[in-house]
Amino acid sequence: MGGQGNGKEVKLLGTWFSRYAQRVVWVLKLKGIDYEWVQQGFRDPKNRSQLLLKYNPVMKTVPVLVHHGRPVLESLIILEYIDETWKNNPILPSDPYERAMAWFWENLIDQKILDRELTAKGNKYFGGETIGIVDIALSIITYWMEATEEVLGINIFDSQNYPFIAQWKTNLLEFIQQCLHPKHRLLRFYRKYRQSKL
Repeated sequence: MGGQGNGKEVKLLGTWFSRYAQRVVWVLKLKGIDYEWVQQGFRDPKNRSQLLLKYNPVMKTVPVLVHHGRPVLESLIILEYIDETWKNNPILPSDPYERAMAWFWENLIDQKILDRELTAKGNKYFGGETIGIVDIALSIITYWMEATEEVLGINIFDSQNYPFIAQWKTNLLEFIQQCLHPKHRLLRFYRKYRQSKL
């Protein structure tokens, strides 16, 4: 799982299908940080580990990053903590203005605006030529959106209407495919969930 850090020093409490937990996984992988994965039960309090109850006793939610025995909560806060702690392969710009803009775009989920932003800058990713905080935060429209499209038989971000989003998704998928569980597992999960709602 990477080259920096120690599995005993860094733990990540999460569920394999949580996009919020996977955001953290991607950044840990990007920075080459060794960590211990602690799988949590899904919507079942009995399956929550003692570590989760210890480090996040009020919310009991994931992800939780534990570094040297100290918990960090909420995925975006965790990402910022990782970026400040391990300086290699930064996901946030060093320039204060560019950093503020990165957080702005992270908070904006209007896909048409996002497509125009990529078009205007002509970048491979939102932050330039390397993966940054905006790319990680908008992960929902990459791997999970692709699985949803396949299950429902639709194409939400087609290359004709969203050419730059479509290319960005392809670029990011090349990286995150290394970090995730096989897509067939995610597809089975979505199909089972959808059938339970019918």
